[in-house]
Amino acid sequence: MASGSIYALGAVGLSLVYAILKLVNFAHGDFMTLGGYAAFVVNVTWGLPLVVSVLGALVVVAALGLLTEAAIWRPMRERGAGVMQLLLLSLGFSFVLRNLILFAWGGETRTLRVDNTSSYDLGIVRISLLQVIVIVVSAVAMVAVALLLRRTYVGKSMRALSDSFALAEVSGINTRRVVTYTWILGGGLAGLAGFLATIFTVLTPQTGWVLLLGIFAAIILGGIGDPFGALVGGLTLGLVQEWSTMVFAPTYKEAVGFAILILALLFRPNGLLGHATRTG
Repeated sequence: MASGSIYALGAVGLSLVYAILKLVNFAHGDFMTLGGYAAFVVNVTWGLPLVVSVLGALVVVAALGLLTEAAIWRPMRERGAGVMQLLLLSLGFSFVLRNLILFAWGGETRTLRVDNTSSYDLGIVRISLLQVIVIVVSAVAMVAVALLLRRTYVGKSMRALSDSFALAEVSGINTRRVVTYTWILGGGLAGLAGFLATIFTVLTPQTGWVLLLGIFAAIILGGIGDPFGALVGGLTLGLVQEWSTMVFAPTYKEAVGFAILILALLFRPNGLLGHATRTG
């Protein structure tokens, strides 16, 4: 359940950006990695409490999202860049960001200052304190995102842009401002997912890249461009991967992610919730 919560957070952030901008951001996994390292700096290097490191991860990655929007994605959209150009650009940027992280912190494994020994016996299962933290924080974040998208003007504007960017612009919605909020929210969720992945496992420059396959699988499983579907897809993927360890060795969990991705594309291309893919 904890791994599914991390997939869900990452998938919702990436799905929001895709739903509005039709941008497949391959750097999203590296955004998560940067969130983990931001938390590491705050918690370990500076010696501040874990809760402060969460804020560090959120702020740093949200700021990076805004920076890339201003410096890369908005200029490319204004030049009429096609889907393939944007996809290749995001892939290239992901490699650049990953290597910058490697240059800054090296390739060794990092961990946060957390209690990784406490656990709770629930009868048939034993759950660690870290798993409880991941699940609770993810649940709170998902409820907050759902309320924002359903109840606020900004959230409703995001949904309008995801239906039709051009129509939303004509109707008077400040699309540039909504896109800015989208990057803040998507980046913040990526930073939070990276923080949770770091306290749940360990941190390396490859952490987010390794998780990215599962995030894509969650998005396809839930329905491309549907943030709520991405949430369902992420939780489903995490549960199936954990259940698979009852039959196969844990090292095959990533292979299970690949298998789910292939099966979803073959039999449920519109996702578990059955929504048609939005194209603009």
